[in-house]
Amino acid sequence: MADPSAASATTSTLVFLGAAVAAVPLLRFAGLSAVLGYLLAGIVIGPSGLGLFRSPDALRTVAELGIVMFLFVIGLELKPSKLVSMRRDILGLGLLQVLVTGIVLAVGLYLLGLRGAGLLAMAFAFALSATAIALQVLNERGALATAYGQKSFAVLLFQDMAIVPFIALMPLLAGLPGGGGGMREHLPDIALAFGALAALVLAGRYLLNPFFRLLARADAREVMTAAALLVVLGAAEAMHAVGLSAALGAFVAGLMLAESHFRHQLEADIEPFRGLLLGLFFMSVGMSIDGNVVMGSLAFVLGMAVLVMGLKAALTFLLLRVYRQPVADAVRASVLLSTIGEFAFVIIPLAGTLGFIAPRDATLYAAIAAITMFLGPVLVKLVEPVLARMAERQQQQEDMAEDFEGAGGEVLVIGFGRFGQVANQMLLAAERNVTVIDRNIDRIRAAGRFGFKVYYGDGRRLDVLRAAGAEKAAVIAICIDDREAASTIAEMAVRAFPQARLVVRAYDRVHALDLMERGVRNPIRETFEGALSFGRTALMALGLSEDESEAIRQDIRRRDTQRLMRQRDEGILGGTDLLIGATVAPEPLSEPKRKGRDLTARPKPVPQAGLGDGVTGESS
Repeated sequence: MADPSAASATTSTLVFLGAAVAAVPLLRFAGLSAVLGYLLAGIVIGPSGLGLFRSPDALRTVAELGIVMFLFVIGLELKPSKLVSMRRDILGLGLLQVLVTGIVLAVGLYLLGLRGAGLLAMAFAFALSATAIALQVLNERGALATAYGQKSFAVLLFQDMAIVPFIALMPLLAGLPGGGGGMREHLPDIALAFGALAALVLAGRYLLNPFFRLLARADAREVMTAAALLVVLGAAEAMHAVGLSAALGAFVAGLMLAESHFRHQLEADIEPFRGLLLGLFFMSVGMSIDGNVVMGSLAFVLGMAVLVMGLKAALTFLLLRVYRQPVADAVRASVLLSTIGEFAFVIIPLAGTLGFIAPRDATLYAAIAAITMFLGPVLVKLVEPVLARMAERQQQQEDMAEDFEGAGGEVLVIGFGRFGQVANQMLLAAERNVTVIDRNIDRIRAAGRFGFKVYYGDGRRLDVLRAAGAEKAAVIAICIDDREAASTIAEMAVRAFPQARLVVRAYDRVHALDLMERGVRNPIRETFEGALSFGRTALMALGLSEDESEAIRQDIRRRDTQRLMRQRDEGILGGTDLLIGATVAPEPLSEPKRKGRDLTARPKPVPQAGLGDGVTGESS
């Protein structure tokens, strides 16, 4: 008869392996991290899912060996020489990122009611980034050697180094307000801890390399593997025995062996155990998430996850810009580092165990961290096409901006929108040599398909106007529908190109007055001219002849022009009814009577609302 405990252990192992084998590939096929697969598997088989395991904490002791080995591998990768070469980014950018992000998050958590040691622990946990996810993304994209990859790696290195002492000192945070003890009573323990740490450093410096050289001579691979596990677990247990974190001991052991000839062999020996045990750790974290508590506060959890990611991304982006990183690289790195790191799942349970936070809050904070780890890789995938499109457009703009070969016509048209296209057709119909510039890439491409040569250029730049031939142009036609840009270009052209006649499209009456103040003689109000043509057509529909309708249109235009000049001279630039209310006495038309109608008396002073775009300022 089979041993029940053995059968139970075998069944448990099969369940864990089956869950991992099912969940991890699904997430990886979706382009997400294996860590998320382990978390999802833990949720499914845990108390909140299928209930195959009722006591996830029973696995935590074994599962935390994955964290211990993970820290050992990090130590192996942190060669002292590499740390020295990256010291500016690690100690500068990395330190600033943790401090700035931690402080901002601490303010937010303080407003949520956290205090003392719990506040410090949660702010630090949320400031960390997911090393496993970030490095996986960088490796998959071959971006570790890029500028943003190196900056991201430097920040992650500092975070990894900061994790170890922080976890080690968390028991001492009980002396802070909100903790459960005093600092003075821990002084003997502190002395013992630092003494043990110094002894471990010395042993690693002078004993480990000779030890492994001796074992290498035996030429037995299994012995080297056993020795690697012995070093990792022995260093971890030594630190644990004096009250520090087991992860600290593993990290120090790895750091001492980073320059060793046996480094790669040790890493290869540890890797299978590290991967499996780390996966077990994340599964135990997923199992510990209480689905009922999370669902009861789902809005809070989702809102906090998005808020934390947004704050971290924004702050990291600003810091990278301070370090003079390009916008695209800063965006990539900030999104990559916006997740909450794996060690939040170490700090949060430890904070709950030490009484810093309530068990329910620990569950919610762990759920927030898990959700950011789900969202992070998704955001990384979404942002890359956007950045690629931005880079493509920027390159196209740079290429087009440098190409003004053949420019220099007698007319320079700025803007090739719906207004500029019609104006350009009239100029071409008159067989004039026209140069057109625009800064809309899609519009330039569309024009090219129809045989129009439109140059890329920002008309607000004097060097672009000169390159486009403005110094030789007889006419500069400003056809853009951006009133601020049109005013800027017009004022610049009046000063820089006095030989050219300016024809400027005005947005409305107020804009026309502004252009006149800047030196433009007769700005063309698009909406006003369109309204006059509209009114002329309406009069003809009422039975007036074409000549009568045209005479009235010209009279209205003349009156309005006189009014506009008077308003300019009086310095009236407001957008009120007073702009339209000032009337000018009508002058007799050249033909006072037509078809029995007295046109001298027509039109009488026109009501204010009847003069179009001055009151409403409708858009062009």
